[in-house]
Amino acid sequence: MTPYGFAIPGQIVFGRGTATQAAGLVLARGRRVVLVHGATAARVDWLRADLEGQGGQVALLACPGEPDVPGLEAALARLRPVQPEVIVALGGGSAIDMGKALAALLPGRGGPLDHLEVVGKGLPLIADPLPFIAIPTTAGTGAEATRNAVLTVPDYAVKVSLRDPRMIPDVALVDSTLMERAPKAVVLAAGLDAVTQVIEPYLCNRANPLTDAICRDAIPRGLRALKAVVEGPGTQDWDDMAHVSLCGGMALSNSGLGAVHGLAGVIGGVTGAAHGAICGVLLPHVLSANAALVQPGSDLAVRFDWVLHEVAQVYGGLSGFADWARMQGLPRLGVAEGARADIAAAAKRASSMRANPVDLSVAMLAQIIQRAG
Repeated sequence: MTPYGFAIPGQIVFGRGTATQAAGLVLARGRRVVLVHGATAARVDWLRADLEGQGGQVALLACPGEPDVPGLEAALARLRPVQPEVIVALGGGSAIDMGKALAALLPGRGGPLDHLEVVGKGLPLIADPLPFIAIPTTAGTGAEATRNAVLTVPDYAVKVSLRDPRMIPDVALVDSTLMERAPKAVVLAAGLDAVTQVIEPYLCNRANPLTDAICRDAIPRGLRALKAVVEGPGTQDWDDMAHVSLCGGMALSNSGLGAVHGLAGVIGGVTGAAHGAICGVLLPHVLSANAALVQPGSDLAVRFDWVLHEVAQVYGGLSGFADWARMQGLPRLGVAEGARADIAAAAKRASSMRANPVDLSVAMLAQIIQRAG
């Protein structure tokens, strides 16, 4: 058996109503708190009140969109004089990634470009991150269980990761009641991301027995729950979707991803479209292209056959999956014809692409972009 490692958040608190434990978990790690939130500060009023009511000193930081390097640099300059003791992010994957990046960089002196992969120096962190607690309000990115933060770099029109094994959150608090009121477009995009992040680790060339065990349960659960929460959510469906999102974060952190994410990072940097929506559009086309190159009868072929069977059980097949997502409002990629070749070439160099189960050429990647629209 090939050696492997497995790292997860220091503590996972999962279940409906567990958000009531948040303030105690935060204040056990420090009194000077930075609370990162999404576009609307009012959505974190309950946690701010709980923290301040128990003696915490709270500084708020808004992350209204996907985090980028200029926004992170401004936040670091503002918050370093505050000398926070703990960072908590309450929001979607963007807020969690911003919080994770802050926790990683505040103790040091450098900026994001010293540590970013691909376009930065890729240096390791010089100090341990601050304690970080992730409380997701969308069921999708799995950022509450990953060791990286995805940042847009406007100067290079690309999304890349700040990555370090120490960046896995100290606590992942997952309460599905915080997710149920998200807009349908967010539910769809986030859910598609969650499903992608349990399928790609299962099929990638770095899969291991523990990630396999997680993904074998999460793939059929996620395919069913995604359809249910988008079309007419129920309590159990939301619990399942939140669970699948958490599983995806653990799986991708301990195995890898593939061409969907390799392409999505570049496309997102160029178009600014939501990451989950891009993944959802690409997933059926990447699965089809990968499956066509798998050696018949191989262990990998067995994996692909099982995944495609599970998709067919819920959606009637890959084309049915794509049609369903489009009917629910999933936008097209919006990539100009003249940009496809450059995006494909850049995606070929992405770190996620190295874990793809088969070798997709630049021409094949361009063709996937074309077919995905």
